[in-house]
Amino acid sequence: MATNLVHGGKVSPVQFMDYTLGALFYRFISENITDYCNQLMADAGVPNPDYACMSDEMAENARDQIVNAKGFYILPSQLFINVANGASKNTEQNTTLANNFKAIEQSAIGKPSENDVKGLFSNFNTNDNGLGTTVMARNELLTTLLENVRDLNFTTYIESGLDVFGICYEYLIKMYALNSGTKGGEFYTPGEVSYLLAKIAAAGRKTVNKVYDPACGSGSLLLNFNRVLGSKNVEDGFYGQEINIKTYNLCRMNMFLHNVNYDHFDIRCEDTLLHPQHTEDEPFDAIVSNPPYATPWPGNSDATLINDPRYSPAGVLAPKSKSDFAFTMHMLSWLSAQGTAAIVEFPGVLCRSGDEQKIRKYLVSNNYVDTVIQLAQNLFFGATVSTCIIVLKKNKNDNRVCFIDASNEFGHEGNKNKLTAENIDRIYNAYMTKEEDAHFCHVVTTADIEAEDFNLSVSTYVEQEDTREKIDIKELNKRIAEIVAREQQLRTDIDAIVKELEG
Repeated sequence: MATNLVHGGKVSPVQFMDYTLGALFYRFISENITDYCNQLMADAGVPNPDYACMSDEMAENARDQIVNAKGFYILPSQLFINVANGASKNTEQNTTLANNFKAIEQSAIGKPSENDVKGLFSNFNTNDNGLGTTVMARNELLTTLLENVRDLNFTTYIESGLDVFGICYEYLIKMYALNSGTKGGEFYTPGEVSYLLAKIAAAGRKTVNKVYDPACGSGSLLLNFNRVLGSKNVEDGFYGQEINIKTYNLCRMNMFLHNVNYDHFDIRCEDTLLHPQHTEDEPFDAIVSNPPYATPWPGNSDATLINDPRYSPAGVLAPKSKSDFAFTMHMLSWLSAQGTAAIVEFPGVLCRSGDEQKIRKYLVSNNYVDTVIQLAQNLFFGATVSTCIIVLKKNKNDNRVCFIDASNEFGHEGNKNKLTAENIDRIYNAYMTKEEDAHFCHVVTTADIEAEDFNLSVSTYVEQEDTREKIDIKELNKRIAEIVAREQQLRTDIDAIVKELEG
């Protein structure tokens, strides 16, 4: 759909993805409101209810009830289907859309959902010159977009129980990440990795109270708890923080599109390391995250940070040029006594010296490190190098640490590697059983790690398989002796021939 529209050369694929995602979201919330209102009318005995055909004046009677239930309100005339159907004849389509988006966001003002709805459509700028240099050109492209999204037939899939809008949205975000180059990995973690992280963080549980991601991107890691546990078993909801406002909007849309109601998620936009936004909600039973790699932060240039209770226990701060362990310490601080944190880390933090080594010493000496998993290369967008997962717990009953070398666990998808279902099962089973498996899983004690100067690299503990051809020394010596004997015989024969010729 989006590809056909972009090839007109008016906007780049990445830029237009904002509009594609926004249009899909607009259709979803419109249909969600419509279904809700139709059910209300059917329960009240109204024959053949159709909210989309109702007058705005009549619909106003239910505004408060709908906002309280859904977090926002859409008048019948503002519904996606009505706007899309009339788009080709609307010479002010850009203005109509802008006004409708503004009305949807304003419907939540003063309500508990206000912060969850505010700015949801800020990425959908209907007057952007990238859509066209004239109003007519912009309206033409917007009309084509709306009609394409309108004509997507989801009925059969929805009837089969699939979360169609959520699946489409995740796919589009994945395409967004692919087209964003090195920026893609900043807000999108591949679904297979997200699923593995959620499985690990939820292991042994049927329910969790709250799940948290301090660098939540588009929210895919959080939403995988629905897949692992079921939405009803994340009892108190999804919590996340994201510094990038565009990605923050994607995350909130993603929550709505996966039928997570406004009162069951709390996503906020701020710098987690300097201005954490969920101090009243911690601790969390399950934490998952793929924080940004090696990004700068104030570190020891800010004298107040060493006194922050999140960072102070280690006695040092993560280096100014690499905030990885600042995120790790933040998550450990907010992890409940019975909780599990599964964090994607860049391999360098596991072995570098200096303050990062001191933080590792703190983590190991206090027995917080449960498992370290080496992943394959080229799993993430924008990063071809391998990554790893570090699993932290506060309630370990022994001093063992499990190391898993999953660097060879992957399949292929285009020019990227990916975790297959079999790969995920093997990694997860090794994490759960912590049984020795040559060249794959090895368990050591914290004393063993101390002996290695608190190096947490998996390759330090899991012996690499020797794939070189094995040589039988006895057989080799025998062959060499035969070659030497033949060579000597050849020399003797040549000497004889030469002597004969000289005679």
